[in-house]
Amino acid sequence: MILRKLAVAALAVFLPALSHAQQPLRVAIVGLEHGHVGGFLNQFPRQHEVQLVGIVDADAALSARYEKQYHLDHSLFYSSLDAMVAARHPQALLVYTSIGEHRRVIEAAAQHGLSVMVEKPLTLSLPDALAIRQAARAHHIQVLVNYETTWYASNRAAYDQLESGKIGDARKVVVHDGHQGPKEIGVQPEFLKWLTDPALNGAGALYDFGCYGADLMTWLMHGQAPISVTAVAQSDKPETYSRVDDDATIILQYPHAQAVLMPSWNWPFARKDMEVYGATGYAITVGPDQLRLRYKNEDAEHEITAPPLTPPNDGSLHYLSAVMNGSLVPKGDLTSLDTNMVVMQILDAARESARTGRTIKLKPLPQ
Repeated sequence: MILRKLAVAALAVFLPALSHAQQPLRVAIVGLEHGHVGGFLNQFPRQHEVQLVGIVDADAALSARYEKQYHLDHSLFYSSLDAMVAARHPQALLVYTSIGEHRRVIEAAAQHGLSVMVEKPLTLSLPDALAIRQAARAHHIQVLVNYETTWYASNRAAYDQLESGKIGDARKVVVHDGHQGPKEIGVQPEFLKWLTDPALNGAGALYDFGCYGADLMTWLMHGQAPISVTAVAQSDKPETYSRVDDDATIILQYPHAQAVLMPSWNWPFARKDMEVYGATGYAITVGPDQLRLRYKNEDAEHEITAPPLTPPNDGSLHYLSAVMNGSLVPKGDLTSLDTNMVVMQILDAARESARTGRTIKLKPLPQ
């Protein structure tokens, strides 16, 4: 009898804990003008990691459009962050504003003690990034940056080729990212409006797609910043992109390696691929899950399918949930704030290099 009572008492303690552990993370969306929000809303009904509890956007017409398109409950929508937080009590925010709004939203979220995942890149400038880091430290929140390529198994496999020593130490990395152009592929008008405004996007293709390569290279280099950044940028379609670049090339110099980043709104088709050349071989990514490999003393390359990514590193919502429940510490990976501080050093310097025609030497980040 005593044993039975002990078992029942233990079960009574265990079941609420188990139930609590299985509760989805309560998240709210801030901003609807970033078109990638549609991807989240499409996948939302097919996942169980998060529960959408609120949406904040001051544009009533834009909110109404998304409400209708995705069959969302009208009660989810708010015009201010403070009102939504008070009413819905989210645990984290997903930010889909313009890049120029990231700092303001993150600093406001920090005041509420709310962690944030923003769409890439982190922000507009290095000073803004330093302010974001200060807010995160002061209020003990997580700031994460979501890139599509973080969830590519091919990138992880290329990284593993370096880490295992199969292709030797990294010598040269070439990253191609972009598409035909935001107007050409038909992005939403509110998305196109801020993408082509340097005050809201930071630049054109240089920021929009240069951030992918900067993020990947910083990860491959274990957080090491380059010695220098050299960039050129131009608009090959000034009738369409009169205020921002639509094509850029960024060269990163390291003590024993180089990276060439090629962001563009002028590719004939969408692409996100990376070539990693080591001292004894190479790994070239082909789409999200294929890899072309060749090693020293081999006559030809061969192609493999990359092993699937495993939870919680297989998608942004798995990842966010793991960070928030404490089972994953974001440090040195593609999404983490420390990695993306270096990304902002690179982007900020690339923009300055393209503007002045000079190579920019990087200084150590303030601690």
